[in-house]
Amino acid sequence: MDLTNPLVYGAPCFIIFILLELTYSKNHDDHHDLYDWNDLFASGFMGIGSAILAALLKVVSAIVIFTYVYDLFNPLVEGVRTNLLGYKSFGYAWYIWLLCQLADDFTYYWFHRANHEIRILWAAHIVHHSSDNFNLGTAVRNGWFTLLYKPLFYMWMPAIGFSPEMVVFCLGIEALWQFQLHTVLLPKLGVFEKFMNTHTMHQVHHAQNVEYLDKNHGGFLNVFDRIFGTWLPLDDSIDVKYGVIHAPSSNNPIVILTHEFKDIWTDMKKSPKMYHKFMYIFGPPGWSHDGSTMTVKQQQRLFKKSTKENPGVSFSRPN
Repeated sequence: MDLTNPLVYGAPCFIIFILLELTYSKNHDDHHDLYDWNDLFASGFMGIGSAILAALLKVVSAIVIFTYVYDLFNPLVEGVRTNLLGYKSFGYAWYIWLLCQLADDFTYYWFHRANHEIRILWAAHIVHHSSDNFNLGTAVRNGWFTLLYKPLFYMWMPAIGFSPEMVVFCLGIEALWQFQLHTVLLPKLGVFEKFMNTHTMHQVHHAQNVEYLDKNHGGFLNVFDRIFGTWLPLDDSIDVKYGVIHAPSSNNPIVILTHEFKDIWTDMKKSPKMYHKFMYIFGPPGWSHDGSTMTVKQQQRLFKKSTKENPGVSFSRPN
């Protein structure tokens, strides 16, 4: 079955919607500062580079990796799926599409959460959070290095019987949904807030307010955030600050792409112990061997204690 990645059609729409939001914001005083030109150009450059690399890596991720895993577990002769599970593949029935999209959403949750909780992955993902603005332009501000390891999280799907092209198609649908989450111009969506990941929930995700850190990792749904304890709704009484506290402070794409990797290297040299070096790479962002910086969990514990003693105190992400 030959499927076209929906992002082929989505990319032109991204540009149109960014221009519409930009025009709207510049003609309404209450949203006049929604966009910064230099920041937008940096986001656009990152987005174009990501799109080009994604097109090139699709050959590796979809055609090579996913197809290899799909065939490995059930080659032309009887394989793992046939012998152990009793089927060759899931096929293309309508309900299989729904199951594939649900499996994609589950995988996206853990992929996204890992990007926030493992520092070397955060170094690649921080690109997306490095803007102080929250708009549709920020939606395309994607890290390039995430493309190298993202397929590894999804390998289990073709392994159990979802066709490679179906997995790629569902990944594209997920990306379309993620794009339109990056706006403050839409209101809360009523009953859909109960189970969908919405614009207001994604505002929480992009905030550096300590109470909002590492929340709302979901794709379409907020179900997995609720199940695994990372869901938090937007509190209208909180003044949201977007971005990261140690931002690259530059619109240079190379700086945006690499600044956190440079910081990891600097931190690794602070201690001669191999365990400390390992933790600076694979531990949570903010981990330090001497307590000079704090992880999100440490910050949030301190925040809860401080707010009891001094209501109104707020902190921000250290990395």
